[in-house]
Amino acid sequence: MKKLIIFIAVAVLFTYSADSFAQTFGVKAGFNLTNMLSKDDDHTLSDEFKTIVGFHIGGTAEFEITDMFSFETGLFLMTMGYKTEVDVDFLHSDNNYTINLLYLNIPITAKARYELDNFSLYGLFGPYIGLGLSGKYKADDNSEDIKWGSGDSDDMKRLDYGLTIGAGIEYKAFMAGLSYNLGLANIAAQTEGGYMAKNRAFLISVGYRFGVNK
Repeated sequence: MKKLIIFIAVAVLFTYSADSFAQTFGVKAGFNLTNMLSKDDDHTLSDEFKTIVGFHIGGTAEFEITDMFSFETGLFLMTMGYKTEVDVDFLHSDNNYTINLLYLNIPITAKARYELDNFSLYGLFGPYIGLGLSGKYKADDNSEDIKWGSGDSDDMKRLDYGLTIGAGIEYKAFMAGLSYNLGLANIAAQTEGGYMAKNRAFLISVGYRFGVNK
């Protein structure tokens, strides 16, 4: 509950403080290529991990500071995860398995835009914060829900955060972009032996901005 309150407070505070800027709202969706950095004191377990394909979808809000600079945020449903054959103790499995996670993510990025004749190029960078909503791992013919928390019987911590960097192109009200999310939070519930797990995601997005001149 404490982490949920922090998550909501960040979203409300940023939105409230940005009221004085010109605002543009939009929608964005696309595909994710996701994986995880996972290691302990002795091994880098994620050497055996394989990327899986997921999705993201949500709304965006851009707060213009100048013609070239703005802040962009949003609220996204986003899948994460990976697949592997390695034995990972916290999942109690030595079979082929896939982990699928669903997050609610808020990026808070600084955005720079360079206008050309009929379109513009942009780059963005900043932090993100995410809240795990649900998760499941599938091992062969069996599946089990991820247990969120930091207790002895839990699998993963619910709160995630990290950095996002991206670039793209805008044409009138439409946009397309690429971005990378670098997870900084150790989301592993069990950290004995130096165990850690951090999310990684490459995003391919398209979007539409409302109220932009055609």
